[in-house]
Amino acid sequence: MDALHSHHDGGPASASAPASSSGSASEIVPVILCGGSGTRLWPLSRKALPKQFVPLMAGRSLLELTLRRVKDLSGNILAVGAEDHRFLIADCFDHAGIAPRILLEPAPRNTAAAMALAALMSRPEQVLLFCPADHHIPDTDAFCAAVRSGLSAARAGSIVTFGVTPGYPSTAYGYIKAGGAATASATVMRVERFIEKPVREVAEQLLLQGGHYWNAGIFLVQASALLAALGEHAPDILESCSRAWAAAQQDGSFTRPDTECFMQCRSDSIDYAVMEKSSRVAMVPFTGAWSDVGSWKSVSELYPPDPDGNRIDGHGMSVGARDTFIHAEHRPVVAVGTRDLLIVDTPDAVLIADAGHSEQVKSAVAMLEARGVAQAVVHREVARPWGSYDSID
Repeated sequence: MDALHSHHDGGPASASAPASSSGSASEIVPVILCGGSGTRLWPLSRKALPKQFVPLMAGRSLLELTLRRVKDLSGNILAVGAEDHRFLIADCFDHAGIAPRILLEPAPRNTAAAMALAALMSRPEQVLLFCPADHHIPDTDAFCAAVRSGLSAARAGSIVTFGVTPGYPSTAYGYIKAGGAATASATVMRVERFIEKPVREVAEQLLLQGGHYWNAGIFLVQASALLAALGEHAPDILESCSRAWAAAQQDGSFTRPDTECFMQCRSDSIDYAVMEKSSRVAMVPFTGAWSDVGSWKSVSELYPPDPDGNRIDGHGMSVGARDTFIHAEHRPVVAVGTRDLLIVDTPDAVLIADAGHSEQVKSAVAMLEARGVAQAVVHREVARPWGSYDSID
């Protein structure tokens, strides 16, 4: 552990003690993970502008809504994201009225490395709340109450995860099997095991058995406890990140770990690297509404249906249609007599999908990329710090 702390103390002083981190040492520090590419929401979300930055909800992006949600817990917020998206992330902080602290990954290496860097950047006793940037959780009060109920378990050394009470047998989420109470407080439960995204029949069985929750991918853990768990279960990831952190550079609100050291880190999710191996994982059930907005089907469910089950966003119209979703920001899009369709219109690409096949959009994007179609990756209109430009031809 001593070697680990010498790495921990080796990063840039201005980064590990930012001006905004006043407050108690054991305060909650929300860490927003902004690294996803969001290809399942193509054509609105693309590699150059992933879904967390797209203004999906009443003109606000999911990242901005996430920042506003965690602001109720602490004003000392850190975002971890890609170098290419640094101005988009800073822009969301600006819109949410929060001083930006942004840790930039030289390349995507999944959640284990991103979380390791955030823990190395924090004081050992700080409790970190890791949240994906692209989830939709409308009830901020219920969310903050759930987080606070897991605090004492996190301070006692547990990695606290949050399990969403399932509303239906989803095959899109992993599940957590909860055991008895982990502490004297009945709100924190032991985690018996994690279950991969199941097939339909298994998902139905899990719901019938009870005691199973959707894995929300949100974690509450003390920095020192996370580093200890990584040291035990994924020492190579911790080693690469520690070396990258020791040579980090500070540039205003941006902190950049060393590229060469970080590139040597393997890519792994925190679930595989630590959660499924650790015996110190607890869970807080969350009963509020939650969506990982992982497909156009889940986006459509964020909009109220008309009497025929159609959900319209923007300039869409339906005639004799049923259970059809239309996203049309720029021009009239009319669905006549359609059933169970998802229609997404953008200035340079259109998606029409059967509602039951929304998970396959990712495969379609991979096919477009393989054919060298620019729209698979970039939008016609490109955002820059000074504004945007539109390629008209």
